[in-house]
Amino acid sequence: MALHINRVTPGVVLAAGLAVFLTGCGSTPKPVIGQSVAQISPELGQEMFQSAPVGTAKLGPADVISITVFREPDLSVTNATVDADGMLVLPLIGSVHAAGSTPGELASLIEHKLANTYLRDPHVSVSISSIVSHKVTVEGAVTDPGIYDLLPGTKLSGAIAMAKGPSRVAKLNQIAVFRQSGDAMYVARFDYNAMEAGTMIDPVLQPGDRIVFGTSALSQGWQDFLRTVPLIGVFTRL
Repeated sequence: MALHINRVTPGVVLAAGLAVFLTGCGSTPKPVIGQSVAQISPELGQEMFQSAPVGTAKLGPADVISITVFREPDLSVTNATVDADGMLVLPLIGSVHAAGSTPGELASLIEHKLANTYLRDPHVSVSISSIVSHKVTVEGAVTDPGIYDLLPGTKLSGAIAMAKGPSRVAKLNQIAVFRQSGDAMYVARFDYNAMEAGTMIDPVLQPGDRIVFGTSALSQGWQDFLRTVPLIGVFTRL
């Protein structure tokens, strides 16, 4: 799932944020939150957030899926686990490579194999029961920092909730999300209260995202860094 982001200098980002602020509420598009985006608002940085609906999540080892072959219950499988090599063993067709495929892609592959061996015009659906190959890291001023399973469509607020919320010493306007895209690292800063109020984008996370919740207990270097990241929810290349 590629992340398409143009390189943005902090000065340009700050200027864009200031321009949005100065236009006033009357002409600024109403913020649209997370996956409910119907029309992308570039001035809100929404093109920077690519959601991962369940149907487009890439499968990986240890993920659990269910496979339904229409009108063929003997060929259907419930709660099959992708093994460490990324494979599934299915009735009649044997081993199938599942890792790296979306549920839709895997369904098409199984349909093709069934059509070549057993069924005429098979119809297959694949649903995710549990996806554990995707992880997100939450650290800093949260109650229970750690590495958490990332379900498709999980938003930033959801990851913070998994970490049992901000701690008492958290700086609520200093949430940094780090995201790797190819060889480059990007960062965006968010405000917890603004997300809760619905006035700031609550972004859909991607596998591998790292969330750092600011606190005065962080090193001075971290505090200085978080203060310099523009607070407009737009990823900036480091």
